[in-house]
Amino acid sequence: MPTTRRFHQLDVFTATPLLGNPLAVVHDAHDIDEATMAAFARWTNLSETTFLLPPTDPRADYRVRIFTPGGELPFAGHPTLGSCAAWLDAGGMPRDANEVTQECGVGLVRVRRDGSRLAFAAPPLRRTGPLDASLVERISRGLGIDAAQVRHHQWVDNGPGWCAVMLPSAEVVRQLRPDIAQLEGLMLGVAGACAPGDDAAFEVRVFVPGHGVAEDPVTGSLNAGLAQWLIGAGLAPAQYVAAQGAALGRAGRIHVAHDGVDVWIGGDVVVCIRGDVTL
Repeated sequence: MPTTRRFHQLDVFTATPLLGNPLAVVHDAHDIDEATMAAFARWTNLSETTFLLPPTDPRADYRVRIFTPGGELPFAGHPTLGSCAAWLDAGGMPRDANEVTQECGVGLVRVRRDGSRLAFAAPPLRRTGPLDASLVERISRGLGIDAAQVRHHQWVDNGPGWCAVMLPSAEVVRQLRPDIAQLEGLMLGVAGACAPGDDAAFEVRVFVPGHGVAEDPVTGSLNAGLAQWLIGAGLAPAQYVAAQGAALGRAGRIHVAHDGVDVWIGGDVVVCIRGDVTL
């Protein structure tokens, strides 16, 4: 029988509604079957929809399942921040006053309040190292650029399967008009350094055609892996801001900070809708 549950829709990585990446969150989802979760995620047609459940790990405050229109993900960044914000807004009380612990497909993820923002500790990378030459060639063709414009490249996979390339500048990144069909099956992040005086250090774009979203507006998990790579390789400072979403009319801002132990990925979250959903 259909049941009515609490529902949130939030905008993540922005302090201004409609400029970030929206997320749908269904609470009390312990008795919703996987097929219904997947169908609702297709229906919302957002880059991700999450379902909050009781944790199975006693160290966690809640468990989350994350769905794109094309399937389930073990981890994703903007759903981590948005789900945490929705859980807190619905009256969730963390075991630790300073941190919330989320359980998801990659295990436990710590989320802390960072002033007015939330920030998650980047999970360990599951795959690192440079991309092979054939993949770089394929990415270059898909992006419509010469392979020589790929200045750096790396696997930055923390669960979804991310690979990333660095292009000469933020302007080159903004001007990309990719052939999405050639990028099918990839989880691809593209970055370029911004000009001095910009409010961000890097412009980022993310292409995920295999998950029903040709281009993602603002992507926490990719930026987490990207930050671990760039900071570790000396290509970025220990603290910086990344911009994402300009090509889609958004203005997402990802706040990155390496505290000497963890890389934290922070962003503002705005609640846009509070209500109920019947599933």
